[in-house]
Amino acid sequence: MTAPILSPAAISGRPAKAARRRPGRGGAAAGMRPGFLGYGLLVAALLGAILPLYWAFLIASGDSSSLNDVNLPWWPGGNFLENAIKVVSNDRVSFFKAVLNSLIVSTVVSASVVFFSTLAGYSFAKLRFRGKQSLFIFVIATTAVPTQLGVVPLFIVMSQLGWTGTLGAVIVPGLVTAFGVFWMTQYLSTALPDELIEAARVDGANMFKTFWYIGFPAARPAAAMLGLFTFIATWTNFFWPFIVLDPSNPTLPVALSQLQANYFVDYSLVLAGVLLATLPLLLLFIVAGRQLVAGIMQGAVKG
Repeated sequence: MTAPILSPAAISGRPAKAARRRPGRGGAAAGMRPGFLGYGLLVAALLGAILPLYWAFLIASGDSSSLNDVNLPWWPGGNFLENAIKVVSNDRVSFFKAVLNSLIVSTVVSASVVFFSTLAGYSFAKLRFRGKQSLFIFVIATTAVPTQLGVVPLFIVMSQLGWTGTLGAVIVPGLVTAFGVFWMTQYLSTALPDELIEAARVDGANMFKTFWYIGFPAARPAAAMLGLFTFIATWTNFFWPFIVLDPSNPTLPVALSQLQANYFVDYSLVLAGVLLATLPLLLLFIVAGRQLVAGIMQGAVKG
């Protein structure tokens, strides 16, 4: 007796239906859109971020007499360009020199924090040495110490080195941060497989070459975010540069503080300077935002 011949549809009917249904369910889940609540939260967050900038622009586009009114108009005036020119050409403020100083300090500090934090994070995450956990806990514990407590001894050290009034006094204390070490340690401990490191060592790479060609490329997404946050924090830092730098050689936040007179503060002039100082950060986000998001997604998706 010959075996009954089954049609292809009879053989693969149920699996085919199941296979057709599975992508449908997965595609529906993948194609979900946020609802009204999600969009409402996004709009609220966007308005909360834009409103302070708009309010600063509203005041910066007016003049000193308009600030005496109790009810400020919600539409900007036409004096922003005039106030910006006053800030740039002010005799008490070396605006372009302050911008250059801030650019130098922020760039050097960001590059140094990214390199040393990634190096330390790679060591804590992937190397084995005695006292690793204790040293890592000590590094993290330093974040609990307020910055104000270290100002006096740090100023004494800078004074003995003869660095007060120079950019080195601002750059050197920020070359590495405990938060950066913690950030890179946590990222590299999960994002970098041990097999890649072992393969590099089998190929004859020494410890630093393994870090440079294996560890550092794997850490690029987190390093990019760390560099961006460090650049912003250094660019807007006012406390320590105000203490250690001279008025003739300031960073940008210190220079903007000199716009205030002794007995009168022209807030339209001050906020015009604040907006001018914010523009480079906005441009940085516009230029680097897409690359940062792409790097984060590349580091997040595995396999």
